[in-house]
Amino acid sequence: MEENREGRGLAEGKILSIWTILFVVLVLLPSMFRVSLGISHFYVKIVIKMLEWATLQIEEGVKKRKALALENLISTDSSPHAGIIQREETSMEEEIAGQRQGCFNLADVMYFSKKGCEAVAEDEVTRRFSSEELVSWNLLSRTNANLHRVSWQLTIVWVTGILMRYCLLMPFRVCLAVFSILLLVLATTVVGQFPNGRVKCWLSNQVQMICATLGVRCLSGLVHFHNRENRPREGGICVANHTSPLDVLILASDGCYSLVGQAHGGLLGLIQKSCMQTTQHVLFERSEMKDRHLVRKKIREHVADKAKLPILIFPEGTCINNTSVMMFKKGSFEVGGTIHPVAIKYDPRFGDAFWNSTKYSMMTYVFNVMTSWAIVCNVWYLPPMVKEEEEDAVHFANRVKAVIAARGGMSVLPWDGGLKRKKVKECFKEEQQKKYCQIVIENGSVGNGNVC
Repeated sequence: MEENREGRGLAEGKILSIWTILFVVLVLLPSMFRVSLGISHFYVKIVIKMLEWATLQIEEGVKKRKALALENLISTDSSPHAGIIQREETSMEEEIAGQRQGCFNLADVMYFSKKGCEAVAEDEVTRRFSSEELVSWNLLSRTNANLHRVSWQLTIVWVTGILMRYCLLMPFRVCLAVFSILLLVLATTVVGQFPNGRVKCWLSNQVQMICATLGVRCLSGLVHFHNRENRPREGGICVANHTSPLDVLILASDGCYSLVGQAHGGLLGLIQKSCMQTTQHVLFERSEMKDRHLVRKKIREHVADKAKLPILIFPEGTCINNTSVMMFKKGSFEVGGTIHPVAIKYDPRFGDAFWNSTKYSMMTYVFNVMTSWAIVCNVWYLPPMVKEEEEDAVHFANRVKAVIAARGGMSVLPWDGGLKRKKVKECFKEEQQKKYCQIVIENGSVGNGNVC
């Protein structure tokens, strides 16, 4: 009995040693030197082939059943502008002014009624706060789950995928995530004891980039960085479209940044405190975040010091579903300095990176990401931009936003992302009212006494 126990102990020790060596060779060392062994590329290629085969199975199954649902389940138009109704692109001035003959007409009410019905039927803002529609099913049970019954071959692949994602990939990803968090906390604590200088700065940057790379690896992440020569430099401001908390992780795996945000408690607060020991981030208490002048002052002071890391800011202020770029808050464009635009575009076939914070908690979101196939995205570093003479912060923000949207293949929306949780601001309503009054005045209806 004792010999059997000793034999089992030796066997278990050998297995643990083998797994440790594999972890160090395949995960830790490549992350430290930020090199890729091609495992993620190979895995993503296999998933792509499987999804293409699944799409063919679905199409054939639907054709055999002569189902009319094919057009609804597998859309042939993935454009973010595709909708339920065909809207006319004419402006209020063109549509109303073109129909009037110099007097107010009660029929003008029909224009606003029609626009109201269009907004209720297809609200272009609200749709940006829900997951992006897929061209075909990606074999995830939370998207079009009923399609796994199309054929028995597809059912087998679907079940196999569930077992692989939940029983194999997820435990590995959770362990790697815990390891990377512990490494970050311990390493920053040790580096924080070093005297301020170049050595401490270099070690801090290396620790954060290694831990961020490990974080991307624990999601089976595959990130393609383009135009690295345009990466943000010290003393600048990096602005990017915002889809997910993963945006920070992805950008930090390729460069070091100072973050602007609210101070948190719990696990996230522990990570923030650890990072603050080695890097100067701009953190605010909840009450301070409402003081725009204080936020602007701290950012301006940080940017003025050319020795500090570039600040990473998401001007939208909330997560959008990666199909469009919404209004950029003007605060980060008022402090001066060079703006380094970055466009981030996720591939929704492998998993939904968008975090709908009004629907899912952080833990639920993390669980969904951990059980997805992978996180695949493209990151474009765009040429730096500066505010032109006589250009105000709003126009500068819109110019940067348009460049990011164009590079990422996303649409541009003028609306504030805060509409996710708030009602439309009164200033937007007043703007439409002023436009209509101006139309009435310019057409002479007021002067003719024809206003009802």
